[in-house]
Amino acid sequence: MPILVKTSSSGPGEWAIIELQGDLEVRSNQDMHDQFIGDLYYNKYGQPILIIGHHILQGREQKLEKPFAVLEKSKTNEGQRLLDASQATLDASCLNATSGGGERTVLDQTIAQEHKSRQRTEYTVRAICSKKLIFKSRPKPIIANVAKSV
Repeated sequence: MPILVKTSSSGPGEWAIIELQGDLEVRSNQDMHDQFIGDLYYNKYGQPILIIGHHILQGREQKLEKPFAVLEKSKTNEGQRLLDASQATLDASCLNATSGGGERTVLDQTIAQEHKSRQRTEYTVRAICSKKLIFKSRPKPIIANVAKSV
């Protein structure tokens, strides 16, 4: 079975994988899908800095040996347009009329076309991951104002 892979119209974006050591926990029992986690910055030396809440993590960038592709799966009905076009031209009175001199009827041809239509799976390349950002050290607390001792 052939698998169709195509790129998006604007071209694939470039993404990075973020690798954290340890667990990322939230106070509430919410799902983390599509939630804001933190801010990612780069310092003047090109090192990534990740700020999560009141914590700062310093990391490094590493190139992946083999890049990853981020794919989006979609299903289409193959032959659906062909089937719709053939049904539009058929008249109800000629469904049982024989076509040519053979014994197949127009209804038989329509059923045969219907069996030919099947779902086709396409994959679209959304992005390429060619690097990862590694944060191995423990997070350091961010302290804005330190109270002076009296």
